[in-house]
Amino acid sequence: MTTPHSPSPNLTDISILSFEKAMEELEQIIRNLENGKISLEESIAAYERGVALKNHCETKLNDARMKIEKISLGPNGALSVQPFEE
Repeated sequence: MTTPHSPSPNLTDISILSFEKAMEELEQIIRNLENGKISLEESIAAYERGVALKNHCETKLNDARMKIEKISLGPNGALSVQPFEE
């Protein structure tokens, strides 16, 4: 049975997590690490999972950014779609 201080009660495969679920789990890991009430081994495992979750979230954000398209109105009133540029 897990306690409220467990680093991650649900070790779901990170690759199937939505951005929101991954962020939620990452925030819980951060809270658990900050309160200092978990063992060294649990802290290390939580940190490693946190890094994987952070990388997953960054990938999701980058994928979303690449899908964003800029819609503009041309001089003749026609709409055009262009890739997002930073």
